[in-house]
Amino acid sequence: MSENSVEHSQGVHVVHSGSRQAAPLLLIHGSGASGACWAPMIPALAERHHVVAIDLPGLGHSDPVTSYDIPAQAARVATMIDALDLGPLTVVGHSSGGYVTTSLAEQRPDLVTSLVLLSTGPRMEALLPQRAIIRALSGPPLGRLTWALRSDKLIRKGINATCAVPVDLPDELIADVRGLPYRDFVDVLRCNGEYISERGVPERLAQLDVPLLVVFGAADPRWDPASAKEYAVVRDARIEMLPGIGHVTPLEAPERTAALVLEFTA
Repeated sequence: MSENSVEHSQGVHVVHSGSRQAAPLLLIHGSGASGACWAPMIPALAERHHVVAIDLPGLGHSDPVTSYDIPAQAARVATMIDALDLGPLTVVGHSSGGYVTTSLAEQRPDLVTSLVLLSTGPRMEALLPQRAIIRALSGPPLGRLTWALRSDKLIRKGINATCAVPVDLPDELIADVRGLPYRDFVDVLRCNGEYISERGVPERLAQLDVPLLVVFGAADPRWDPASAKEYAVVRDARIEMLPGIGHVTPLEAPERTAALVLEFTA
């Protein structure tokens, strides 16, 4: 039986889908986004799992935070998992959500049975030159002004610039992105960069004994798709490339991505 409910726990906005008796699966979104980015994947995942999609602290409908430091975000997520008695569980992170996922496994290996990283750049050196609209929205000197003036249409155009195929973006996701202040978005990006500059994700995960699935779009315009092979340093890591798909795998290829996750968790 499928159950859907929404709650607020430890300052975190949580959406439950699927049977509470099924194996839990936690979904963590990427930079400046929200749990709404998972909408196209959730029905398939909820057939086999108790799916828990969150808005990271400070983002979407979750409570504000004073810092977006990755280890601090992971610690907040761990507190939520403990409060709801969800662990141990499989954690799926998209893009920089994979950094929070990795940090969670570093801090609380007791909570994490396996990891799935979707389009998660392994280190700063893998970041590609960004498209003009992304630079205009996120960087000086235009960023602050462009951010203040951005319309829903511009937000959609910005997200689509990271895709290889046109996507139909959920209205809730657009609203959540529109609600994020510019300085917070810049702080999120800065904290992401600090985490992977200190130590690359593959090196971090190689120290942990946790099953890993990495999924990358072979046409990702944000992170060099060839960098996915860096995760091979993790013992028994499974690396899957999606031909013709860009950075936003949950929206560009929800069926294929969900099928890979379900095969991995089976």
